[in-house]
Amino acid sequence: MLALERRNLILEKLQEEKRVVVSELSQLSSVSEETIRRDLDKLEKEGYATKTYGGAILGNSTKTDLSYTIRNKTNVDAKNQIAALASRLIEDGDHLMLDDSSTSLYLAKKLKEKKNLTVITNSVELVVELNGIDGWTIIRTGGRLKPDSLALVGDQTQQMLRRYHVDTAVMSCKGIDLEAGVTDSSEFHAQTKQSMLRCAKKKILILDSSKIDKVSFIDIAPLDAFDIVVTNTAPSKPWLDFFADHNVECLYPGK
Repeated sequence: MLALERRNLILEKLQEEKRVVVSELSQLSSVSEETIRRDLDKLEKEGYATKTYGGAILGNSTKTDLSYTIRNKTNVDAKNQIAALASRLIEDGDHLMLDDSSTSLYLAKKLKEKKNLTVITNSVELVVELNGIDGWTIIRTGGRLKPDSLALVGDQTQQMLRRYHVDTAVMSCKGIDLEAGVTDSSEFHAQTKQSMLRCAKKKILILDSSKIDKVSFIDIAPLDAFDIVVTNTAPSKPWLDFFADHNVECLYPGK
C-alpha cells in the first residue's frame, strides 16, 4: 500500500470513528507501528489529526482541505438530505453554477431528473458525473487543477465565471459563524465562490450541521449575501432568529 493510500485509509477511519489506534492501523496496513506514527505526524501537521497516546483523534478540518475521496464518504446521509431539499429549488431549464464541494456533487446526482439544465462548474468530478445527460449543457471552467479536490482554480477560473449570468449559484463552505460569516479553508476556493455569487440572481448555501458555529481560514461572504441556506438539522434559535432578521430562508428536513 502506497503512503498516500495508507493516509487516506487513516483519514477514512478518523472520519467514521473519530479516533484510531496505532497497533490496529499497523495490522490493517501491514506496515510497522513506526510507519503509522510517521503517517500520523504528517496528518497532524496538516491539521487532519491530533495525536494521542497510542493513536490519534480527528483534527480540525475546517482549516484544511480533505481529499475528494474522503469528502465524498463523509456525512453521506446529511448530504443526501441536503441535496434532496436543494434540488426542489431548481427548475427545468435553469442555468446554474455549482462549486467543487462534495455536497454539490450529491446535489448534482439528485438533479438528473431535471430537464434542459445548463451547469457551469469548476469541479472535474462533477463534469464526469453529469456527462452525457440528454438535453443538458455542461460548461467546465478553465484554470489550474487542484489535485486534492479535483477543482479548477486561479485567474482563468475567475475570468471565465465572470462572463456568465445565471439563475442560481449553489455552493458549500467550511464553516458559518454569526460574526465571521461564511468562511473557507483556501483562498482559491473562496475566490471561486465569490465569483459565482456575483453572477447569480439566487444564491444558495448548502452545508451540513457540523459546519455551523465554525470559522475557517478566509472569508467568502457575509451570511446575508445568500438568499437560502439548506442544512440537515434545525439550527438553534439564535441562528433561526438571525436568518429571520436578515431575510435569509433556512430549509431543513421537517420544516
